[in-house]
Amino acid sequence: MNLSVLILTLDEEINLPGCLDSVACSDDVVVFDSFSNDRTVEIALARGARVVQRLFDNYAAQRNAALNEVSYRHPWLLMLDADERVTPELLREIEAVLAGADDDINLFRVRRQDFFLGRWYKRSSGYPTWFGRLMRVGHVAVTREINEEYHTDGKVGFLQQHLVHYPFNKGIAYWYERHNRYSSMEAGVLVRQGALRWHDLPARDPVTRRKALKQLAYRLPGRPLLVFLYLYFVRFGFIDGRVGIAYCTLRAFYELMIDLKALEIRRREQGLPV
Repeated sequence: MNLSVLILTLDEEINLPGCLDSVACSDDVVVFDSFSNDRTVEIALARGARVVQRLFDNYAAQRNAALNEVSYRHPWLLMLDADERVTPELLREIEAVLAGADDDINLFRVRRQDFFLGRWYKRSSGYPTWFGRLMRVGHVAVTREINEEYHTDGKVGFLQQHLVHYPFNKGIAYWYERHNRYSSMEAGVLVRQGALRWHDLPARDPVTRRKALKQLAYRLPGRPLLVFLYLYFVRFGFIDGRVGIAYCTLRAFYELMIDLKALEIRRREQGLPV
């Protein structure tokens, strides 16, 4: 397949083998590593991937560096995280759409199936969420340091098949550790966010609409509880069983961390005790 693959890593010896296996059809796989301390680089090299290393600063900067500072063999690039897997069905769809892609299409978005305790928690995850993953090299830029946004100078297409995502593959403790970092970044973005773009709320583009809804949600009182109620009852997360109640609780806790850290930032800026 005439497709380059980019995998971003930091201490991903647990996840990387499965990710590499899922894209073994590509003859150009780049592991863009943030100076891992485990066997990530060793695994990548042993499986024939190229390794490029850059010190991590934020997610958007890391992805932009990977897009702009690495040479790829093919004009189309599939960007992955190590805890994601590409299904055979998705590979076949990618092959088909690239064979017939119009010259003005530069980015394709894809949905993920998130798994926890062996189950796709479809309803409690807020599915579907669209992610920019398949892109024409040189035509995409990434903004927002956390929960990144993908922008292109051309048109955007949508893939029907899914990426498989294992966000808990490195354990519950790691999920907490990672989301502790994420919540600090999100709190900084929350404090700096501008005016609500009301006209984007009914937008046809799902990414634009989700961004506006997220801005609105951040302005609501009691947001962590509202997030739980929305995912568990409105989105029928209770149908996901124990995985649903567990994940909805984790999400509410994550939103609470964001709100508390944003409050802390504001109080420090005002010279008030925390």
